[in-house]
Order: sequence, then C-alpha cells, then structure tokens
Amino acid sequence: MGTDREKEKTAYYLLTDYVKKGNERSRNRVFIVHRLDRDTSGLLIFAKNEYAKRFLQDNWKDFSKKYFAVVHGQFMEKEGEISSYLFESKSFKVYSVSDPDKGKFSKTGFKVIKESDKYSLLEIYLFTGRKNQIRVHLSDEGHPVVGDKIYGRADKGTKRLALHAYSLTITHPFTKKEMSFEAELPPYFKTLVKS
Repeated sequence: MGTDREKEKTAYYLLTDYVKKGNERSRNRVFIVHRLDRDTSGLLIFAKNEYAKRFLQDNWKDFSKKYFAVVHGQFMEKEGEISSYLFESKSFKVYSVSDPDKGKFSKTGFKVIKESDKYSLLEIYLFTGRKNQIRVHLSDEGHPVVGDKIYGRADKGTKRLALHAYSLTITHPFTKKEMSFEAELPPYFKTLVKS
C-alpha cells in the first residue's frame, strides 16, 4: 500500500501498472486481498476481480499461512504456542494486554528449525492474523525478530527485518480447488543461523 512518502514503489502500484500494460485507460486492475508489514518479504495475493477478492477475504481465516523468522537467542522449548490479547494504541503500536475486553485474541505457533550462537530460525504458524502479531508475540517472549526496529532491538549490521511469508494455501475462488504457494527462504536468513 502507498504511504504519504511513497506512492509508486508498492506491489499494488507495480502490479496494477503491469496488468494495464502501460495503458492508463485500461479497465484491468488488481484488488488487494491482504497485506504484509512493510519490511516483511514473501507471498502476497491479489485478485483480478471484486468477487475473487471478497471470497478470499471472507475465507482468509481458514487458509494456512506460514512464515520464517530469525529471532534473537535460543528457545528453551523448541516448539510451542504464544497467545495474548493484542491492543493497538493511538500511535498505532500494538501491545499484548491481559484484558480480553481491550484486545483481540491472538495465537501464534512456532517451531525452531535451526539455531546459531546468537539466533534461531523459526517456522511460524498463524492461528489468527492480527496486525504485527508475530513481531509482538516473539518480542513478548524475549526473542524479538532480527532487524525489528519497533518491537525489537536496534541491531547494528542487520540488513532488514528477518520475517518472511513463505507458505500460503488457499481455496481458488472459482474452481474451489486447494492451491499452495511457497517462496523460499531468503539467503540473508541462512547467513544469520550458520553454525
């Protein structure tokens, strides 16, 4: 999505330009189905018409979404779940709160894939899909995502946020067939967890 500072270097803008084939009068367009945090890499789905967009959004909670994250430190438990109620402040920062009336229930599953002295590579499963959910939950556990300037630490030498949407399984809006997509682990993540 565009911001006040950047309107043209977005996936939406570039893809819309592509389907219009450079013809501003073209009626071809794409529809945004979901979003990723700005610095998160990986899979995005766009729809080619309003019906497909609505179908995908209405069924989004039933689709399988998996991420890779490189986090600080090592987990005692190598697999588990993190749950909390997430609340967004007026300054748009998300926090875990204990009061269910103030926040939305959120649940994240994780599994350690590989470790180094400083970092752990995790596979993340989303049970719910709240804004900044993965980043807040991992930070709450004392293992913020590498390169996370909002919920983590100021890391010198980190190139980017080490969070990647790598797997998505959806139901096709028209054929109703299950479709799975994967985006491989970025090479940068591999360099962080070299033993």
